[in-house]
Amino acid sequence: MQREEFRLRESDEYIKLGQLLKATALVSSGVEAKLEIQDGNVMVNGEVCTMRGKKIHPGDIVIFQDREIEVIS
Repeated sequence: MQREEFRLRESDEYIKLGQLLKATALVSSGVEAKLEIQDGNVMVNGEVCTMRGKKIHPGDIVIFQDREIEVIS
C-alpha cells in the first residue's frame, strides 16, 4: 500500500473528508468523492466512513484504493 502525507495549511485545524480526497487527487470531483464515501469505499482510522463532511485532523489516517494518507499539521 502506498503511504503519503497531507499537510494541513497552518490556518486549518482539519479538512473535511471529501475535500481531502479531492486535494490529494484521489478523486476528480466533489460528486465522485461523495459517491465513493457513500458507497463505503473510504476508511478513516481503520473504520469505514460514510460521512463526506467528517473532519479529518492531524494524526488521522485515510485509506482509499490502496493509498494511505496521513494528515499532518
